[in-house]
Amino acid sequence: MGEGLAVLAGSRNTVRTMATRDIYESGFDEDVRTESSANQCPECDGRVTTNAVETVCEDCGLVIDEQRIDHGPEWRAYDDEKRERTGAPLTAARHDRGLSTEIGRGTDAKGNEISGQKRRRLARMRREQTRGRWRSKAERNLAHGLGEMRRLASALELSDSVRDQACQLCRSAQNEDLFRGRSIEAIAAASVYGTCRCNGLSRLVDDVSEMARVAESRVTNAYKTLNEELGLPAEPVSPSMFVPRLASDLECPDEIRQRARTLAEQAEERGVTTGVHPAGFAAACLYKAGREEGRWLTQSEAADVANASKATVRAHRDTLEERVA
Repeated sequence: MGEGLAVLAGSRNTVRTMATRDIYESGFDEDVRTESSANQCPECDGRVTTNAVETVCEDCGLVIDEQRIDHGPEWRAYDDEKRERTGAPLTAARHDRGLSTEIGRGTDAKGNEISGQKRRRLARMRREQTRGRWRSKAERNLAHGLGEMRRLASALELSDSVRDQACQLCRSAQNEDLFRGRSIEAIAAASVYGTCRCNGLSRLVDDVSEMARVAESRVTNAYKTLNEELGLPAEPVSPSMFVPRLASDLECPDEIRQRARTLAEQAEERGVTTGVHPAGFAAACLYKAGREEGRWLTQSEAADVANASKATVRAHRDTLEERVA
């Protein structure tokens, strides 16, 4: 009896020791493939293995479970200086997708001033970095074109998504060898204008060419080339697209804006706006709507915001009175 109790007590101690040792000595490694003998594939009852990403059946390839840990970047600041743990996101607005670095000037990473010897050394390093930034002439031309498009997007108050689409269009133009024989500024302006046309934004060629400091004819020719070679999904520009913009510039009330939008849409349905200047026709709609609402909007004011002549506004006003009103 005593010997049996001793054996039983010893076996319990052995079990307790083994359980404690198994718990504290075993580890978990996400990168090690392990086999799960308890679980089988629900489809073919095959062998299931787990790696750092997913749990998959080796026989039929069924993915049973995926890693739920987010390994992506953390876009947060963790200290008083608002420093991010990762860099800026990739962008199509730069020739290297925003992956390049820039050597600072005068101060170190903490904002402290550096000595004159280190400043001279950094200046030499900065010069060598500038020389070796572009691997080819084509990449240098692309960087110049993308910089011009960033400036145009800022001047025209375009969103970042439209700017990135224009930069991607410029990249496609370079891949199709459309830069040859054309100025980079004209291709950049045509890319911005084509993106605005594809997104339904009220921008004219003269608006873009004025900001780009390029002749309107060169921008028009470059846009025709992009449209023919790349097949842009650009829609025809309608006068109703320009009514909100011109009404905002003229500070018109909502009643005049809605009435002008109705006139423009009715004219489009009846085919009156075919081949006309869209901004000038929209100005004529605003002028007529203002006269109907009792606001004496002059023809010169409507013509100035539309970048058209007073004769154009009068001609479209007469067309509205004959065909629409």
